[in-house]
Amino acid sequence: MNRTIHLVLLFLFASNSLITSAMSQESETAKTLSQLLADKSAQNAKLGSADRVAAFQKGIDLVRATGIEKSAKQVGDTAVDNQLKDWKGNTITLSELWKEGPVVLMWYRGGWCPYCSIQLRKMQQNLDKIENTGARLVVLTPELPERAKETAEANDLSIVALHDANLELAKKYGIVFELPAPIAPMYRASGRLKEFNGNDQLELPLSATYVVDQSGKIVYAFLDADYKIRAEPSNVITAVQAITTR
Repeated sequence: MNRTIHLVLLFLFASNSLITSAMSQESETAKTLSQLLADKSAQNAKLGSADRVAAFQKGIDLVRATGIEKSAKQVGDTAVDNQLKDWKGNTITLSELWKEGPVVLMWYRGGWCPYCSIQLRKMQQNLDKIENTGARLVVLTPELPERAKETAEANDLSIVALHDANLELAKKYGIVFELPAPIAPMYRASGRLKEFNGNDQLELPLSATYVVDQSGKIVYAFLDADYKIRAEPSNVITAVQAITTR
């Protein structure tokens, strides 16, 4: 192939990739988190086998049937304090954060979860709005610190996640569940949880979001057994504003 033509084709390919990426980012910005998650769910349902889709839905139903959404920490409960480390080696004491101002606590399952990545990117887009209310966004994950850093880099995040090792804090909030029988074998076979979390536990947290006020009380709680449904950033911001304007 003529070298000039080859270079032109490479340029066109790179340009098209940049345009496609820009359009994708613009689409994510324009849509709500709920819309983006629904789009991903529809895409997965279309691409996945009927048996696999049915198994994951059954898993959701079984998790919900445990009553975890009601037994977990709720609005009015006292938030649980803890010390956690980020991937930079910094130790963060949660109570010291909420004494300074409202704190948004958000758990995500791992960078392997596309729904988590969508949520993280949407929260990043709304980070200025959250921080302008005087609140602090604290993202927690069972992922090993190096994995959490990879997740942040892959999604172009400035948010630094705290390592909830072995889901110890999530368990105190009551948001951890054992993987139900219909889906546990898939996770065990993939080895993804051991790879990302560094242990053999077949457990996950709900994709929970809490807002904690300066007294350490939970004033907003989003809990859903369906991992495809997450707290809408606008609702989180409204909850924080209710604290800072009262």
